[in-house]
Amino acid sequence: MTEFTAKFYPGQIVQHTLFDYRGVVTDVDPYFKGSGEWYDTMAKSRPPKDRPWYHVLVDGGGHRTYVAERNLEPDDTGKPIDHPDVRMMFEELTETGYVPRQRPN
Repeated sequence: MTEFTAKFYPGQIVQHTLFDYRGVVTDVDPYFKGSGEWYDTMAKSRPPKDRPWYHVLVDGGGHRTYVAERNLEPDDTGKPIDHPDVRMMFEELTETGYVPRQRPN
């Protein structure tokens, strides 16, 4: 499998280009790790499976999404993300995004 460098990182605030929502990246998969059934049902634009995919907390809601890299762009508004899990996963918001909390080993 070809290796790719992820464009986004945990804590970075992003904008979904197709569905026009903002969110914060919580984790990065180097390639699609979901089920074939999920991909067939949810990934209508058929983004590549061999590129990075991102776990995202959605602004203004209580849900998370799994998003292909090609459907994201950086959000430079500097506005915080309104999601109930932000404080659990991140320490603070800085100019470059949220600072992830240290995970115990």
